[in-house]
Amino acid sequence: MIVSTPTQPTMRSIHRTALFIAFLLVTPGVASAQSREAQIAAAVLPLPEEMRAGARVMGYGADGKLSVIRDGRGMTCLADDPKLETFHVACYHEGMEPFMARGRSLRVEGVVGAQVDSVRFREVASGKIKMPTLPSALYSLTGGSFDAQSGTVKGSRHLYVVYVPFATGATVGLPEKPNGNQPWLMFPGTPKAHIMFTASMQ
Repeated sequence: MIVSTPTQPTMRSIHRTALFIAFLLVTPGVASAQSREAQIAAAVLPLPEEMRAGARVMGYGADGKLSVIRDGRGMTCLADDPKLETFHVACYHEGMEPFMARGRSLRVEGVVGAQVDSVRFREVASGKIKMPTLPSALYSLTGGSFDAQSGTVKGSRHLYVVYVPFATGATVGLPEKPNGNQPWLMFPGTPKAHIMFTASMQ
């Protein structure tokens, strides 16, 4: 009787596997480049097409940290965070960078919820954070899915706002609560005051 035995890996096959794994670990060039390009393609999608090429983009490295992966001016775009289940990308005017960057750093430090704004509002009042003196736009896409092959997103909700720090409904002529499909002012009288516009699907 012939008894079959499980195939055992040879030393040669083990050696080849080890070399292949080592190659992937130390030479991630193509995979990293594709990942970087995919992040950039997704991050700029909220913007009008003519503004995408010149935007600064921040993306996530293998260590999960956010950093600049493409230089640019005018608008800053944030890539989708791979740690989050819901797809989300956003772009905002560079005038809001001190306020936005401080929010990110506080969250990294473990500050959460309304406390993030409490700290930022105090720092704006003290002059530590400089706010823009002109209206500053923000565009975002949330939900749905991004197709890296076609560079398109489906099923995402598009939101557009304009930051007008310290504005009130009276100073800009808008209601301070949602009013059907009309724009309205959120967080009136604060550094985070912004005009909300009707969201749409993409």
